[in-house]
Amino acid sequence: MTDNLHSKLITHGVARSPNRSMLRAVGFGDDDFDKPIVGVANGYSTITPCNLGLGILAKRAEGALKEVGAMPQMFGTITVSDGISMGTEGMKYSLVSREVIADSIETAVMAQSMDGVLAVGGCDKNMPGAMIAMARMNIPAIFVYGGTIKPGSYQGKDLDIVSVFEAVGQYSAGKISDEERLEVERRAIPGAGSCGGMYTANTMSSVFEAMGMSLMSSSTMAAEDQEKEDSAAESARVLVEAIAAQRLPRHILTRKAFENAIAVANAIGGSTNAVLHLLAIAHAAEVPLTIDDFEEIRQRTPVLCDLKPSGKYVAVNFHAAGGVPQVMKILLNHGALHGDALTITGQTIAEVLADVPDEPDPNQDVIHPWDKPMYSEGHLVILRGNLATEGCVAKTTGIKSRQITGPARVFESEEACLEAILAGQIKEGDVVVVRNEGPVGGPGMREMLAPTSAISGAGLGGKVGLMTDGRFSGGSHGLVVGHVAPEAALGGTIALVQEGDSITIDADTRLIQLNISDEELARRRANWQPAQPRYTRGVLAKYAQLVSSSSLGAVTDLNGTGR
Repeated sequence: MTDNLHSKLITHGVARSPNRSMLRAVGFGDDDFDKPIVGVANGYSTITPCNLGLGILAKRAEGALKEVGAMPQMFGTITVSDGISMGTEGMKYSLVSREVIADSIETAVMAQSMDGVLAVGGCDKNMPGAMIAMARMNIPAIFVYGGTIKPGSYQGKDLDIVSVFEAVGQYSAGKISDEERLEVERRAIPGAGSCGGMYTANTMSSVFEAMGMSLMSSSTMAAEDQEKEDSAAESARVLVEAIAAQRLPRHILTRKAFENAIAVANAIGGSTNAVLHLLAIAHAAEVPLTIDDFEEIRQRTPVLCDLKPSGKYVAVNFHAAGGVPQVMKILLNHGALHGDALTITGQTIAEVLADVPDEPDPNQDVIHPWDKPMYSEGHLVILRGNLATEGCVAKTTGIKSRQITGPARVFESEEACLEAILAGQIKEGDVVVVRNEGPVGGPGMREMLAPTSAISGAGLGGKVGLMTDGRFSGGSHGLVVGHVAPEAALGGTIALVQEGDSITIDADTRLIQLNISDEELARRRANWQPAQPRYTRGVLAKYAQLVSSSSLGAVTDLNGTGR
């Protein structure tokens, strides 16, 4: 162990006798007090299949840490399942849980003066929550992804969680029977692992790999495969080396790393949530990053991967085709990646990718070559206009028309919107507006997977627009626009839209516009009154008081409110 580490332990009091006595009770012997103490932040739970296998990975990492001369200290952190809470009041806690996870990891690690942390996470918010904590604490750290789920199957087709939501829409539209809907439900989720398409969990695991905070190739491994356990053990060994070298997260989470992450998120067809989470992680790392940076990088990055929700394949197919390293090598060869960015191993991105083939295997069509992309530019488009003066995020993969002008169908909640869709009240050409679902107004910025899936299941995907101050699941697709800011609860223009108003969404000109006169808009704004908070006590009330705009990452530790 380095002198620096030993000095740190003494400074924090861990090596003094009273503290040693406490540690002896949890397994420390005389020779263990000069070893680095490494936290294992374990997100295991039986709440969700995403986190079901994390206990195995955490124990494997714990054993590997002991083998290489560290003293692991295991502690738990929470998870909630978006897939279970989606479309319910419980979904308001999802984004809130990101902050709870970050705060819990920071609290445990810093209170116990740990020398490093290995976080094991699987569900959507375990991942950015852990990375926010790592960036804040700035002690050696590595993230171990719990792994993706393997696809289910029915009638010769691969299934995942989005298949279930879309089956509800198909059933409501009379396209499938109730028995067929039930069979999809029974078969879609066959075991442990995170949702199988390029949804938020697999997007964030891929992004962390691109940033150098997880081991190469680890982000697309299946949760139930042996290589996932082996990767957890290797991650532990790499972390101990990083502790010895004092290789810190902020050495890795640089501006170049964030630009690499944004490029990869676009190249793989990733979730709109990457925008929100990367802004929050950058804030924690004190790296200047704005929503407009995403647009600039998107324009020079093609979509290379044919992955669900808008494409054909799931993450296990992506892994077999070469995964994130293959995509990164293509981007690197064409000047779309910073090869000199550092990784947790101490190698640069270029060094880690040295043995990866320059071109994808021609016998697969999951990953396309640079000169034959799925789309010539990235799909995470930042729109602005009088409906979103701070910006919003559109996802444009898998749609034939990138523009729509139509009448507003206004709903004050996700539930009201879904009820109208399932009742057949939404027609081709409509622009659906779901408001008061933002970080403050929700509170918690729920994801609109149920409405977007119902629209798709009813055969209206790409034929209607949908905009919200809430979020979208990584499984959402179609002409959907989320993170509209300022949000309705804070008097953003989305609060002033009236039923039947003309709205334009144009991904080509990056415009989102309420087509009324400036005078009429000013009149409506003068008459607007904020609603009373939906919650006055508890975690949701605290969150609503602290949270910033989605355009700033919906963080809770800005000076003041940040609004």
